Amino acid sequence: MGTCMTVLQLLTGLGLTIVGMPVTLLLVFLATFLLQRKLSEVSISRLVQIAVNISLASAVLCAVLMLWQGIAQHPIELGDWVITPYYHLKFEFVLDVLSLSYVLLTLLLCTVIAGFSTRYLHRESGYGRFFVLYAVFLLGMVTAALSDTVETLFAGWELVGLASVLLIAFFHSRPSPPRNGLRVWIIYRTCDVALLLAAILMHEVNGAGDFDHLVGGEAWPDHEAVAVGPHFAVLGVLFVIAAAGKAALLPFSSWLPRAMEGPTPSSAIFYGALSVHLGVFLLLRISPVLDSAPWLSAIVVVLGLASACFAYLAGRVQTDIKSALAFASLTQVGIIIAEIGFGLRYLALLHLLGHACLRTLQFLRAPSMLHDHHQLENAIGTRPRDEELPWEQKLPAPAQLRLYRFALERGYLDALLEKLVAQPVLAMFNTFNRWEQRWALWLDDEQAPPPSKPDELAIVSAMRKQP
Repeated sequence: MGTCMTVLQLLTGLGLTIVGMPVTLLLVFLATFLLQRKLSEVSISRLVQIAVNISLASAVLCAVLMLWQGIAQHPIELGDWVITPYYHLKFEFVLDVLSLSYVLLTLLLCTVIAGFSTRYLHRESGYGRFFVLYAVFLLGMVTAALSDTVETLFAGWELVGLASVLLIAFFHSRPSPPRNGLRVWIIYRTCDVALLLAAILMHEVNGAGDFDHLVGGEAWPDHEAVAVGPHFAVLGVLFVIAAAGKAALLPFSSWLPRAMEGPTPSSAIFYGALSVHLGVFLLLRISPVLDSAPWLSAIVVVLGLASACFAYLAGRVQTDIKSALAFASLTQVGIIIAEIGFGLRYLALLHLLGHACLRTLQFLRAPSMLHDHHQLENAIGTRPRDEELPWEQKLPAPAQLRLYRFALERGYLDALLEKLVAQPVLAMFNTFNRWEQRWALWLDDEQAPPPSKPDELAIVSAMRKQP
């Protein structure tokens, strides 16, 4: 009994260390900023490597201890923050197969990217800014992966979204990155509303945001749905919408190629490996909800397969390697989503882990791969061609032309989202901005001291009458 309690306490400490190291890294960056001390590139890289390696070692020890003791699940409670008769807010982490697998993947790839970025961004003016956003992203990923309540998940979810958008707009001196970052931010926030509504509905129905109220207290993947009904089905739909936005599924696929405006390291780890799979992770976490409603599982399967087919067609006509790899990632993500809809949880998890590692390698290898490809072309004197005849060429010429136009325009999704989502959101915020400016001017007029002389009063009245 004493040994078991010691192991559980050790697991709790190691789990908090996994989350605590990214927090410590951010606090160090904040302290240096407040103290107006500029860290060198060597110091930044060492701090990042130390923090990530400690978190990675802690995650490995957690996995070893849980396998050794046969522990399938270990919750880590951070206390009750708000308790009322109708509302219960707490932050809680959980160590299980799903969370530890995703955390290990995150920390392993972040370790590789940190080492790659120190050389790739050498003497870059935004070197420190990149690693601050890197730390924010790491904290968000770890928090979301270990979350056992919808509040904890939402906190990590938003940190990942914030860091991703700012990294897309990393080269802010160019006109394209900030514009693309703004579009991605709009799509993210639109879909995140679904996750926020799901959290509100969970508290309205259950009085708490614990996932145990949805999928029971059993360890993943043996947990099952504990309730049915219209509220349960609505929750499932909201979670699917939130996951679709983060995973770039249809009809939100247009943001993924826009994300390639960021540096190659961020493209590799954020949009090619981890961030795009966060929606997959959410569906794996609430998979019993999908299993309890066959129609919802069917929607997930259709959504995944349609996204995979769309990404395959769009990727065929891309002229730059990063966009081609982005659509290749979306193809595999769509297949993983379909696997979840079919109830193949372990297969989806293994597919996620393998695809994330492979795609990271491809993104990092892309610049040198282009160099090698050009050398091959120079050596043989022509462009190498595939021996196999693509199936598209077997179609009639009009069908080929329509299919090519559809793929080249990326299914017209970008234009539709621009018209139906981006423009209305921007118009709403511009309206709010005008109202705020008018309110500020009115307050300034109310608080301004009255003029002391009649001549001054006349001048002010004349100025206000002017259009």
